[in-house]
Parts: sequence; structure tokens; C-alpha cells
Amino acid sequence: MHETSPEVFLIARPSIDVDGMRGYLRDVGGESWLERRLGEADGEPNGGELLVEFGGRACYRSWEPGLNPYVTKVRTDRREYFANILRSAHGSVLEHANYSLAIRNCSRVFTHELIRHRAGSAFSQESLRYVRLADIGFRVPPALEPVREQVLSIVEQLEEFQVSAARELGIDEDGVPFHVKKEVTSALRRLAPIGLSTDIVWTANARTLRHVIEMRTAEGAEEELRLVFDKIARMMQAEAPGLFQDFVRQDDGSWVPEHHKV
Repeated sequence: MHETSPEVFLIARPSIDVDGMRGYLRDVGGESWLERRLGEADGEPNGGELLVEFGGRACYRSWEPGLNPYVTKVRTDRREYFANILRSAHGSVLEHANYSLAIRNCSRVFTHELIRHRAGSAFSQESLRYVRLADIGFRVPPALEPVREQVLSIVEQLEEFQVSAARELGIDEDGVPFHVKKEVTSALRRLAPIGLSTDIVWTANARTLRHVIEMRTAEGAEEELRLVFDKIARMMQAEAPGLFQDFVRQDDGSWVPEHHKV
């Protein structure tokens, strides 16, 4: 066995089609908004934030004053525009921006809790029906540090069983059908610790990310989830600062937004 620590990798972010946006806005009359945003970003806008703002302005045709007779003044400052979105709890527009995270060496305890957040999410998890547990990764939680050696000993015994049982059952011998290998591998996972290290790919929209960050960094959340979502909160505040601008990290590690349930 080997000891591990969870890591988070941002592997995908929103990508926009500027020509498509420009074509739409040419028809609507809001091209100047797009050119202003492109100029501010030197031609490389933040895709997630631009997409959210595009969706929000489409609701009211608030690209420029006068396009909607009811709109005589518009917010031109991007950060203030998002601040108003958050204050107004206009959270539906945040659902346009999706981010994909690869979470490495998290436990099955972690993934079982993460997948409860189904709304606005997609999951792809390492399958232990197909992945043999010949080398178990494990992270000792802080609460178990006083009994660390016993914990590691138990995990090592479980790993040794995985290897010896596979050998005794002969699943690596020549001619063993794949469906037999899969059946045995699937059965063996029942004798693996739920705390073993695994990987999961999670795609979530910005609205979901806000909700889960708040929930899973709260004082009462499970320790590993607090650890991972502290990393995710820092990552998303750097990636889309306008959409996460109201989050503040508290002394106890909680990330608390000014505006709840956006």
C-alpha cells in the first residue's frame, strides 16, 4: 500500500465561439458590448464569465441602453454586473458555465458524498469492477493519527488479501475469460476499505459549485470533503473571480458567500 493525499485538477472550462456571439448580437443590436469585453480582455475573455453575462443580458436585452425600452441604463463594469446577479439571486444564468475537475486520490467516502449533489453535475468514477486493487492507496485521517500504525497494518493486510486471492483464484492464468476476471475483481472489491484512494471526474456548473463549496466546507462537513473543497474554492475564485467574488474564507476553513442560494 502507499499513502496518498487528494489533489484537484481543473481539466475543462467553458469555451466560447466569438463569431457565433457576434452574429447573434449583430441581429439584436448589442455588438458594442462584445467588442468592449474583448477589448478589456485583450481578445482572450474569461469564457465562463462571458457566457454567464451573455445569458443574463439576453434575458433583458440589456446589451446597451435603448435596445429594450424599459432599460435606460446598463452596468458596464463586469464585476459589478456579476455582483448584481448575485445580489438578485439570478442564479439560473450561472448554470451556463460548466467546469470539469479531476479529483485524484480521494476516498470512496468522499465520492459517495459528492455524488449526492446530482443537480447540475456529471460524474465519471474509476470502476473497481475493472481496476484490480493490487496496490491500495490510503490516506490516514487526522482523527486516526493516534492509531496510525494499526490503520496502516490493516490496510496492508487487505491489500495482501487482494493479491493472494487473485492468485489463488487463478484469474491471471492463460485462457481465463474476461467476464470471469471481471466477476472476481468485482467480488474482491467488497473486501477493500471504503477509505481507499480512487479518482473521479466531476463536471458542475457555477451555480452548483457555489452551493457545494458552501455546503462541503462548512464546519460540520466531513473532514476530507472540507479539505478537497477548500482546494476547489481557491481554484474557482481564481478561475472565475466575478462569479465567486462574494465568498470569504473564515478562520475555521469555511467558505461563506455573502449571497446564499443564488
